[in-house]
Parts: sequence; structure tokens; C-alpha cells
Amino acid sequence: MLHKGVPIDEGAMVSTITPTAPALTADERAAILDAVREFARAELEAHALEWDAQSIFPRDTLRLAGELGLGGVYVREDIGGSALSRSDAAAIFEELAQGDPAIAAYISIHNMVVWMIDTYGTDAQRHEWLPRLTAMTDFGSYCLTEPGAGSDAAAIATSAIRDGAEYVLTGVKQFISGAGEASVYIVMARSGEPGARGITAFLVPAEAEGLSFGAPEHKMGWNAQPTRQVILDEVRVPVAGVLGGEGHGFKIAMSALDGGRINIAACSLGGAQWALDRALRYVHERFTFGEPLAEKQAVQFALADMATELRAARALVRDAAAALDANAPDASMQCAMAKRFATDAGFAVANQALQLHGGYGYLHEYGIEKVVRDLRVHQILEGTNEIMRVIIGRQLLAQ
Repeated sequence: MLHKGVPIDEGAMVSTITPTAPALTADERAAILDAVREFARAELEAHALEWDAQSIFPRDTLRLAGELGLGGVYVREDIGGSALSRSDAAAIFEELAQGDPAIAAYISIHNMVVWMIDTYGTDAQRHEWLPRLTAMTDFGSYCLTEPGAGSDAAAIATSAIRDGAEYVLTGVKQFISGAGEASVYIVMARSGEPGARGITAFLVPAEAEGLSFGAPEHKMGWNAQPTRQVILDEVRVPVAGVLGGEGHGFKIAMSALDGGRINIAACSLGGAQWALDRALRYVHERFTFGEPLAEKQAVQFALADMATELRAARALVRDAAAALDANAPDASMQCAMAKRFATDAGFAVANQALQLHGGYGYLHEYGIEKVVRDLRVHQILEGTNEIMRVIIGRQLLAQ
């Protein structure tokens, strides 16, 4: 498990990590990242091309990730979490993405769902869902986007009508990662007035009557994780299934996205770093006009820019994660900055790595084109990079 003093035996005693607990020591953090790195290489990278080509969702591998403590990286230990910081989590997701960006991204989304239940859930909700979610014997999905409401999330139309001790949910959610595989869906639905204040978050179990799913989407990338519509046809959810209180759903959704943006930025870093490492190796091996590509100044300049962009992006991600850990007043803006910069840089670096490979970079067996396809969507999800600019600009002007 990913606890202080890792690696440790499952039966070893561990201390509960609270928000005021001291940070991991350098040795403890290094041990955790070594364990994650080994998992990513052995269990993700070794199978990533096959999963991508055949659209395989690796349930058994995800359960192994749960055994390592990756199902609840920054949730409390009392219910199975690892209780690490956001800064630690960002480093973990970067390592995972070097094995497979698509699966790393799904694990990050799953962690966002788990954090929402841990943070806003009642004691009963936490005990009902978190033991299985942190172990990754069950999976979670986050349901905000709709066919007609993407960037304008406050305009969602899925309705939640109170009927006695229940709410009746009707609507369609779009682009939902893990749809059809998850055991619980956090659904944002309109229970009141138009706008953000009329939105409530609901915990909808997979077996709920009236819940169904659209056909799997055929996507450019992220083929190893299913993406489908979530269809709610008069799904009844008891009042006890409300997460965080009526009317607080939009605030909950946005708070979750701050962390989600750091996570997806970290996944971009990991995928791009993997592609850069492959490019560095390739330019030493590939000879043109009697000398290795590594001797060409144009190639050296390209590699220098790639490495510099990734280092700058990593610094932004680390700063944003630290701000979120500290509950800094500008944490949301820093998360938006990190997400915008790191996902743009990550895609650009991966695409340049493909270019340096020439025609070989376009071949599936080299893995570079897969990373390019996987990282492209990071500029869109968890809030498009255009919306990140809106968030940053508004907060700057508000100051």
C-alpha cells in the first residue's frame, strides 16, 4: 500500500495521515514513486499497445492498482485510502502515464470520484462506497457533461424532481469515462432554479432501474477506457443518495475539477516524458547522411525545447498541487494555469517526438502515435484549455 514508510507489509501498522500530518520524507516519497514506476512498467506499459488496439478495459490490472493503494491516493485512511497529498498524487499520476496515459487518466478520474465521496459524503455514504472503490474492486464515474452542456456546465438540463423520500432523475450525460463499467455514478442534476445554484450531486448505483448506457464511442485515443452516454430514464434515487446537500452540486463538481485538472496535467507530463525519452534514444540510433540524428543542430534544438517545455510545465503542476494542498486563495487559478500549459506542452512534445521518428513514429508498434492520440484529448476534458484561459483571466481581473 502507498503509505508512509512504503514499501510495507499489508499487516504493518501505519499512522493516520491528517491534513496537518507532516509531509512524506524524501525517502518515503522515493519509495512510493519507485513502486508506482515498477507497476507502470510491468503492468501498464507492457500491455498498452494491445489494450489500445483491441479497446480492452483492463479490469484485473486496475484491481492490482487498487491493491497498491492507487484507488484512493488522496482520501482518508480510515476507509482504505492512502491519504497522500496532491503534490504526491501529481507525481504518482505522471509515473503511471509513462506506462499508459489512457489508463493513468482513468485512474485519475476514478480518484476524483472517490475524493468527492470522501470529502462531501455522509459517514454512511463513505462506508457504503469507499472500501470497494479504494480497492478498485468497484469503479466510479463522474457525470457532468451533457450533449447540450459542455463548457457551460451550469446549463445542464438533467432534471431531479423530488417525489416524497426520493428524487426522480431524467436526462443524458455525455462522454462519461467508465460508463457501463462503474458501480457508482456521481450525477449532477437540476433539482432547483436555473443556473449553478439549482444543481445537486447524486450517487446513482449501477443497478438503479432506468439507468442505461449508449453505445461505446469510437474515439481518436483513450481506447483502453470505455466512453459512453449515461442515460437516466426516471431513475429514482433516495434522499440518502444526495451528495453534499441539495443545491451544492455545482460547487462540488468545480472543487473536484481543480484536482482533476492537476491530475490530467500530470498525465500529460508522463506521456510526453515517455515520448521524449524514446526520441532521445532514437536520434542516437538513427543515421542519416553518414551521422546520427543526434549530431544535427536542428534536432538538438528541438530536443532542448521539448525538455524545457516539460520542465516548465512540471513546475506549474507542482506549484498548483502545493497551492491546492495549502488551500491557497488562488488555487483554482493555478490549477487552470497548470492544466492549460501542461496539456498543451505535453501534446506538442509528443507530436514533436513523432516527427523526430519520421515514418516510424506513425507506426503503432513504436507507441509514439498512441501517446499523441491519447494526449490530444487532455486539452479538451476537465475544462477545455479555452475555458482555462477564461478562469485565469477572470480571476486576474477580479484581483
